[in-house]
Amino acid sequence: MKQVQVLLWDVGGVLLTNAWDHDERECAFERFRLAKDDFEARHKEVFIDLEMGKLTLDEYLDRTVFYQDRDFTRQDFKDFMFSLSKPKASVLEFARALSRRYLMLTVNNESRELNEYRIRQFGLNHIFPFFVSSCYVGLRKPDEKIYRLALNLIQKAPEECCFIDDRAGNLEGAAKVGINTVLMRDVAQLKSDLQKLGIHT
Repeated sequence: MKQVQVLLWDVGGVLLTNAWDHDERECAFERFRLAKDDFEARHKEVFIDLEMGKLTLDEYLDRTVFYQDRDFTRQDFKDFMFSLSKPKASVLEFARALSRRYLMLTVNNESRELNEYRIRQFGLNHIFPFFVSSCYVGLRKPDEKIYRLALNLIQKAPEECCFIDDRAGNLEGAAKVGINTVLMRDVAQLKSDLQKLGIHT
């Protein structure tokens, strides 16, 4: 069995809070008094295109929020969206320590504007030299193709890699191409499971 040399990380739910998932949208419904059912129906029609880089954030908001006059501005809404992102400090610290010994990259589903804000705001570019984000590569987890693309970019065999995510469904595509996987519940469990694969800080 080959030694694990590369760690692939999800971002939302692992390193940071989610960017624009159910809980974040619920906060927006309350803050801006949006009709939930209408928003969610519109969101469902376009969110995949948003995450795959086919829509800008402004185009997404045109379809989901600003198709009618509002008593708040587009910038108000975008600032609120960005403000919802928070770090998972203990996991970020652990990832930073691991980056001194292992090649690290993210494999995540996220829109371009939120992805780039989060990279800058939380210094992810100081930990990860590569971002295999859905908005850049036009592929989304759990499609096996995004994991194969990551392997091609770093020129490593799947058994030399481990993918960390908080959603079991996203791990399935990685496992199918032969990548080791860890389902993260908390940082203590993550450290324990990685140690079983020979990964230490």
